[in-house]
Amino acid sequence: MSDEISPENQPDDAEKSPESGTHTHAATRRWVVVRHTTVWAPPTDIYEKDSRLIVVVEIAGMRNSDFSVTLQGQRLIISGTRQRVTTDDCAYHQLEIRFGEFRTEVNLPWSVTRDAVKAIYRDGFLRVELPQAHRQKIQVVNIENAKTSDEHSTEQHSTTED
Repeated sequence: MSDEISPENQPDDAEKSPESGTHTHAATRRWVVVRHTTVWAPPTDIYEKDSRLIVVVEIAGMRNSDFSVTLQGQRLIISGTRQRVTTDDCAYHQLEIRFGEFRTEVNLPWSVTRDAVKAIYRDGFLRVELPQAHRQKIQVVNIENAKTSDEHSTEQHSTTED
């Protein structure tokens, strides 16, 4: 979100408010306020291969320690914060690269083998491999016919008469 603010209403120096995530920059006789206060979702691809679900997240400029990969039940949650590298005393002409807190959630179509989940970050892509858990065999139990109470009492009476 960008708002233009008259330079007459603003101090001479650029300001930064860490609480609100608002940055104010002087840009050739205009003030531009850029607010990034919402959590954003990076581009994410999800596909299935050889009984594994593969999740690929495009998120350049990160370190392994900047990510959190969590499994909650049947949901994979990838989150973190990408820091903006800013240059002081410049006038931005275009700001498209997202920064700040991000989060993407994937509902898993099956149970996964949790100890075999792998996450690899390389060349600006986080790749998470989730192997499908071995399905347990279903055992069908046969139900025997039970005697009704009338049949049971008839048998008892017939036995006592003999």
